[in-house]
Amino acid sequence: MQGKKVLITGGAGGLGLGVTPLVLAQGAQVAIPYRREDRLAPLKARLSPEDFPKIQFVKTDLTQESAVAQLIQDLGRVDVLIHLTGGFNMGPTPEFSLGDWRALFTLNLETTFLLCKYCLPGMLANNYGRIVTVGSKGAREPGAGLAGYCAAKAGVVALTQAIAAETKGTNVTANTVLPSVIDTPSNRESMGAGDWVSAESLGQVICFLASEAAGDLRGAAIPVYGNL
Repeated sequence: MQGKKVLITGGAGGLGLGVTPLVLAQGAQVAIPYRREDRLAPLKARLSPEDFPKIQFVKTDLTQESAVAQLIQDLGRVDVLIHLTGGFNMGPTPEFSLGDWRALFTLNLETTFLLCKYCLPGMLANNYGRIVTVGSKGAREPGAGLAGYCAAKAGVVALTQAIAAETKGTNVTANTVLPSVIDTPSNRESMGAGDWVSAESLGQVICFLASEAAGDLRGAAIPVYGNL
């Protein structure tokens, strides 16, 4: 990714802490949207002084189409989209509110759609692009109490694969990863147990899919279930 302009949504979150340093280490110029500045502190603490000139933080609400459109316009060029933004909620279907259902689709699926929609024209015009999204093991193996989350993540997988089909014959690719439970402090606190995969391990797979070397992979949904 040397010299590539990489947009990492959720780049300062739990998974982002494993992905962003790896992308920077490969020589990329990185842009990270954020909503709350206090959430940037853990990532900034992990960065070296040499990293800061290569990273741009942009305050943005990714759930708003106008904000996403403005973000991409202001960046000017996006060679790689690594879309880590997402959210989790659970509960039995009869007790799950429509508001919570919609929130899961907004944060997981609609943001994926908006980022892809506005990044793709520039990628196609330049005949280069890598899109990497984050699905879930639950998209393929839905579990009890996870209907909303699993449905939203299944939508992410389907959307990514549809984009891969649309960009066939170009140097633009779209692939997704299917993690089990990402080993972050918030997940440990809320779940207590799970099939854990480390953010760094998942980050290695994401970085490969985001690289020039992955040009022959499109529409892949790669399970990364961990060994923890």
